[in-house]
Amino acid sequence: MHVAPGFQFAGLHCGIKPNKKDLALVFSRTPCAAAACLTQNTARAAPVIDAARRLPATQVHGVLVNSGNANALTGAPGVEDVTRVTRALAELLGVGRDAVLMASTGVIGVHLPKEKILAALPALKASLGPAPEAAAEAILTTDTRRKLASRQLLLGGRRVTLTAICKGSGMIAPQLATMIAVVTTDAAISPQLLQSALVDAMRVSFNRLTVDNDMSTNDAVFALANGLAQNPPITDPGEDYAAFARSLESLCQELAREVAADGEGATHLLDVQVVGAPSGPIADDVARSIAGSTLVKTALFGADPNWGRILATVGARAGSQGFPLEPANARVELQGVTVFDAGPSGADPQKLRARMREPEVTVKVDLRAGKATGSAWGCDLSYDYVKINADYTALLRPAADGSVQRDDRLTNYSPAFKVGLLTQALGYIARFSGTRCVLKVGQSLLAKESLVQAFCDDVNRLRSVGLQPIVVHGESGEVEGDSKLREMVVTGSTNGGLVARLNRIGGTAVGLSGQDGGFLQARTGGPTLNGLELGEVTQVNTGLLESLLSQGYVPVIAPVGFAEGRTLPLDADQVAAHVAGALKAAKLVYLTGSNGLQRGDELAPQLTSTELQGLLAVGTLSSSLAGKSQGALHALSRGVSRVHLIDARVPHSLIAELFTDEGVGTLVTHG
Repeated sequence: MHVAPGFQFAGLHCGIKPNKKDLALVFSRTPCAAAACLTQNTARAAPVIDAARRLPATQVHGVLVNSGNANALTGAPGVEDVTRVTRALAELLGVGRDAVLMASTGVIGVHLPKEKILAALPALKASLGPAPEAAAEAILTTDTRRKLASRQLLLGGRRVTLTAICKGSGMIAPQLATMIAVVTTDAAISPQLLQSALVDAMRVSFNRLTVDNDMSTNDAVFALANGLAQNPPITDPGEDYAAFARSLESLCQELAREVAADGEGATHLLDVQVVGAPSGPIADDVARSIAGSTLVKTALFGADPNWGRILATVGARAGSQGFPLEPANARVELQGVTVFDAGPSGADPQKLRARMREPEVTVKVDLRAGKATGSAWGCDLSYDYVKINADYTALLRPAADGSVQRDDRLTNYSPAFKVGLLTQALGYIARFSGTRCVLKVGQSLLAKESLVQAFCDDVNRLRSVGLQPIVVHGESGEVEGDSKLREMVVTGSTNGGLVARLNRIGGTAVGLSGQDGGFLQARTGGPTLNGLELGEVTQVNTGLLESLLSQGYVPVIAPVGFAEGRTLPLDADQVAAHVAGALKAAKLVYLTGSNGLQRGDELAPQLTSTELQGLLAVGTLSSSLAGKSQGALHALSRGVSRVHLIDARVPHSLIAELFTDEGVGTLVTHG
């Protein structure tokens, strides 16, 4: 994660929400060119009204964001509250009175609790720092995770950075800026061209996004450029402007996909691609309509390859909008499998269901009516979406001071619901309390900030119910260079980053590598990885692990061994298996880049060790899954009772596997 130089971030709890962070600040001491894309909803919230009349502009220093209260449909007093708060913050920061913008998100129709915000401003200023995570957390509402992204590029020989924080989960519809985002950059660019680049980026990112076809009153995407990169200022269209615009577009597309994947109650990201359209606008319209169709979204939730609903949506748009399209001539693919080609293809729906359980599902429609293409992102429609939005205001209690409190205590639910919930929860806690679980993570998880955060949260939750987790990690990305460079990266930034993150959120983690107390003894002659020869684990110093576990620590193990006075890189899957076997852990969990092991075209939810040996013998598993399967067999042979292979790309899949009866992924047991 790269942070644009010169920008600082802060996030804290000011009292709008009962206990979570609810006030964020993005600030640059150096004045910025500023631009924004704002909601097209005519019931615009007060901060949107304020920003619309002030941007694009120069001499802007920051954006203040509150969550929990939308300050929407509050009339002239709402706009006055924005002015009072932003000018008070500007004075505190020592910048111009109109140098701070504002955004709000939360419940509509409740006046802003400005006194709480004003009282928190000194602490907000004092907590400013270079890390954006606290600010990214403070802007969330129904989101389940923080959303951050960054890009770097060269402009005129100078390195330029773009960093963004974003929120969005519900009231997401494809018509410009369907959420709140703040993009920061140290590029030198005029406000007018910054505005132009932002508008163009919206067309191919947030404008192609829908969760529920409901447009918010508060949508806003801000861009701030402080010029500290000292690149030749971008004041006219040209190569530098085009390069900057491409990076901004890529950044916004990543965040748009993150919002779709985190849609309220979502279990799948939906990626719709339309080709062969008469024009670009028609292609985009059809793609958005498919992504927003209630029937398509519910079919996706049920892993139902129902191509009829897709073509019905195409036909509906063609008929209502007068598009020259004939759905019966189209070709439809689901997860790369043709299900309709001017007629049903005969694809086996049962085999396709396994592919549709992936966290990301791709729909491709060739309209065969032209050469234009379009795309859209959305998500499935689950039971939880209805519950989230049915309960959203039913359990809210507006306070006299303007804050909004969510009263979702168990006392508000029926006795039967409470008994069932507590009985199940206590049963799981009793089952896992005091047991040990080895968790192996690799690039599929470590390469994405939101997944790392969800994983660390889950590790701490497991500790809180008495389970003793041991984490083994691979690399966070492809590492080029010799074994010493790889070792430095894995034991340094990767291991240190995981340990620091766990400790920041209340854990007591400690990093380990093979050379620490001779923890992992190894020998040469192991497999090769990216051209490097790996060592083989020969012995695990369980005494060191036992000591750490007895003191309540979470060991975080880097795959580096110690052999004949020198260190050796190791295969992380093998390390996890040997550690689990040496400790006689109750579980070994591989968090992988797939939804589990496939038997034929379908997911194998459960395998015996004998059946797994058969799959290995056939030779159809990828090298990554084969390595994990061999690790599973080793662990089972050393006394581990259960090995799980679950999808690292699904946030909180670890909790779903350990604390639900159905489970996810593939479970391997003795037999």
